[in-house]
Amino acid sequence: MFTGIVKAIGRIEALTGRGGDAELVVDCGGLDLSSVSVGDSICVSGACLTATRIGRGTFAADVSRETLSRTTLGSLAVGSRVNLEPALRAGDPLGGHYVTGHVDGLATVVSVQQDARSSRVVFEVPAALSRYVASKGSVTVDGVSLTVNEVEGRRFGVNLIPHTLEVTTLGGLAPGDAVNLEVDVIARYVERLNADAAS
Repeated sequence: MFTGIVKAIGRIEALTGRGGDAELVVDCGGLDLSSVSVGDSICVSGACLTATRIGRGTFAADVSRETLSRTTLGSLAVGSRVNLEPALRAGDPLGGHYVTGHVDGLATVVSVQQDARSSRVVFEVPAALSRYVASKGSVTVDGVSLTVNEVEGRRFGVNLIPHTLEVTTLGGLAPGDAVNLEVDVIARYVERLNADAAS
């Protein structure tokens, strides 16, 4: 479990094919790995990965064929920047919202506009996910917890404040970019409960 509050921006140090899946090695930048052990989860741009090796300022993780095909991790290259967050521990502050690190699908950046000191970004989501996005609700984009400003059909808008632009990779977004999207897990449970009640 994560919160969507990015702790550091890392860079891909190596991405090696392993018979259909891959091993990813991440240079963690300023992320403190002192409390991270092999087997622990780390959120990499929205995708929950398991650390298989830990080095000096780096960690390795295996990335399955499923994850490569359903997230942006399959399009990463050496040097690509990624958002990093270690797993939430008991007693840690919950600054964002509950994030599982299970990417629901890819959203596409439609537009990026300056809005005072912030950036206003509009995304388009797959039709099957649009019903889970609500005005003033929460979504996770590339591992970052964001509040939805407005929703229109398959599109929703957010404001990225200067702090978010500085400490995450979202400041580099441009129209046409694909991003990892996780909808609010509560919306999925509410839907399932309603479906069970109706049957």
